Amino acid sequence: MKIINEKGKLFGVINVVDLLVLVAAVAVAAGVGYKLFAPQIVEATAKQVEMSVTVRVRGATPFLVEEVERNSQIGKKIVSGNSFTNATITDMKIEDYVQQMPTADGEIRDAVDPSKKDLVFTIETTVPEGTASPSIGTQEVRAGRTFIVKTNDFETSGNIDMVDIAE
Repeated sequence: MKIINEKGKLFGVINVVDLLVLVAAVAVAAGVGYKLFAPQIVEATAKQVEMSVTVRVRGATPFLVEEVERNSQIGKKIVSGNSFTNATITDMKIEDYVQQMPTADGEIRDAVDPSKKDLVFTIETTVPEGTASPSIGTQEVRAGRTFIVKTNDFETSGNIDMVDIAE
């Protein structure tokens, strides 16, 4: 039996050109799969450490404050897209909303808003040890960034005040 027969088929089964196209397609698919899934595999096998994030929603309206008082978010999982993450809201505080206001003589003073409040959420999760980009779901976590606090029945955005990653 010849390796390539008179019809140009390898071992009488497949055309050589078709085989090359098939090998190229498999190589491209493998490359795309590696690019998409390899970082997730590394994160899944890396040692996990605790991360605590404090998110402050500044100047929340009375309606929003009443809602979180009525429907406590403590103990609820953070949602990313349509899925739960491994992050949980472990604490929530309601604090006075302080803003700076000019006085009649031109000084700037701190003033407490009579109706608005700050909502301060503490979110805890685990991240791969030594990660350069800690994240919760698809949101990167760094102090100063905007973060969407989203559970199965609540959503608002605030700023990250503090990130503490255990060593």
